[in-house]
Amino acid sequence: MPLIRPFAGLRPAKGRAGDVAAPPYDVLDSVEARARAQGRPWSFLHISKAEIDLPEGTDPYDPAVYRKAAVNLQGMIDASVLQRDNRPCYYVYRLVMGEHRQLGLVATASVSDYDSNRIRKHEFTRPDKEDDRVRQIEALNAQTGPVLLAYRSRPEVDALLESLAAGEPDCDLVADDGIAHSLWVVRDSGQIDAVGTAFDAMDALYIADGHHRSAAASQVAAARVTTGDSAGYFLTVIFPHNQMQILDYNRVVRDLNGMTPEVFLAGLVARFNVVPVDSACHPQGPGEFGMYLGGQWYHLDIHAERVPDDPVGRLDVSLLAENLLAPMLGITDPRRDRRIDFVGGIRGLAGLERRVDSGEMQVAFALFPTRMEDLMAVADAGNVMPPKSTWFEPKLADGLVSYLLD
Repeated sequence: MPLIRPFAGLRPAKGRAGDVAAPPYDVLDSVEARARAQGRPWSFLHISKAEIDLPEGTDPYDPAVYRKAAVNLQGMIDASVLQRDNRPCYYVYRLVMGEHRQLGLVATASVSDYDSNRIRKHEFTRPDKEDDRVRQIEALNAQTGPVLLAYRSRPEVDALLESLAAGEPDCDLVADDGIAHSLWVVRDSGQIDAVGTAFDAMDALYIADGHHRSAAASQVAAARVTTGDSAGYFLTVIFPHNQMQILDYNRVVRDLNGMTPEVFLAGLVARFNVVPVDSACHPQGPGEFGMYLGGQWYHLDIHAERVPDDPVGRLDVSLLAENLLAPMLGITDPRRDRRIDFVGGIRGLAGLERRVDSGEMQVAFALFPTRMEDLMAVADAGNVMPPKSTWFEPKLADGLVSYLLD
């Protein structure tokens, strides 16, 4: 089976993309989604967060939510707000956020290649979140939230995608967060063959975001082994690794584990060079950290001998966890410890200051962003990254292309 293949996408009708496009389902809670969809009857949030159309307080995992999502999807098809292409296509997808631009491919990717680790993972998944995505796929008989993938950049493949994005896009919109989304439909059979050949020559693809969606697709494919091959592929958007943008994923901690600030600072020097600085400290390279404590920013530089050689241990998120969060603050399980929270770099360092200055948290740590090369090295080694290691921006839009199963 080929690594990727084209598909007949379900897309907004001409002129409807701005009505439909919505943030990914997992970046908004139910209250935020309800507010964002107010006055927007065709927003894809009515499918991806269908609890907003049920009484307030409805559990997002209630069976009624999945049934409502299916009703809403069919309603948008019946109203011709969403229309399915009449032949399998690829779709070139451009994202623009300020000065940042990335150009990738919307395609379906092989579940068998996911199962065999040709499509490589770097995170553990949670059974409850996998189950949620399985139930959503089964209720809709469709995959609506694309998995974000990366390929190791190849000039000839990058150039091929650029050539397919010539001319006016079939879909062009600026979302309410200022991010521009453009889509070109690739219908020509020769171009489709060229894309498939180029990607099938690749050794691997890498999951950047969407581990639960891809794991759910694998479950659905296993359950549907005798019902056709459409479930053997899952919806993806694939970008060259060197165009993807990872922002810092910072940490805030509620207390100092019983220490005074003075004792805590004194303990840091065994592992870090600690220097007070006059303004917010954004790390400039690996092994550097900004720390905000008691209204003061500090620059932390880890001692070189504490940086191990392995691809997971040398990640900045690992260095902070192994040298500070666990031994000094007693946070050994950041997935479950309620004393720690995570702040995406899109909120800036001022977001860290606010959490500490309010008294909610006592200390904040700014990290240097994980690099795509590090993510791929971890995946190639068959390892997993610590939780909350990457924050990708810009985000894909839900609703621009969905994948209907047979």
